[in-house]
Amino acid sequence: MTTAPDSARQSVSPLYRAMRDFVQTVDDSLPGKFEITKEGIVLDMMSPGGPHEVTAAHVSRRLEKAMPDDLLAHTGTPDVEDEPEGIMRHPDVVVIAWTDLNVEGSIDPHTVIAAIEVVSKSNPDNDWVTKLRDYPLMGIPVYALFDPRTGTGAVFSDIHTTPSGPRYATRKDFVYGEDVAIADWTIPTDGLPRYATEDGGQE
Repeated sequence: MTTAPDSARQSVSPLYRAMRDFVQTVDDSLPGKFEITKEGIVLDMMSPGGPHEVTAAHVSRRLEKAMPDDLLAHTGTPDVEDEPEGIMRHPDVVVIAWTDLNVEGSIDPHTVIAAIEVVSKSNPDNDWVTKLRDYPLMGIPVYALFDPRTGTGAVFSDIHTTPSGPRYATRKDFVYGEDVAIADWTIPTDGLPRYATEDGGQE
């Protein structure tokens, strides 16, 4: 995680700094994924493995087959952080150049080509509502969502100014089985897993 120099840290609010320090302290010791939104800290209690991780892995692999070698669809650490906005997120997949990933600390959101999320079964609003607001604020040009609850998704792009701040102007919905365009690349969505219901079926 980035530790900014004193001159840069002056623009970071004390509240955000305290939240970031807390997340750094507990992130490896508690289950789930901690992120910082405009409202504060959110904990996504996603289950390890299963449809969530399999979907992220499939999307990453399919994108990398379509992209040039100097780009990757990254599924690991670090976080994507916008200190002036007071936001720190950890997308499931980040499309980024190798050179922009090779940095100390957090990723600069302005180097991210696309952020991709697999919707959490436990907290879908974190993906469909708060990240949909936060990612254009951070300047991430494309945001793609895959929702194993419904077997659908959407790709958001074209950031524009609104009275509530930067928002995506374009939304393209898809259903599993269709090809989907994420930034400059099109991938298939067939064979992606769905979340199981309590009776063992699929939602």
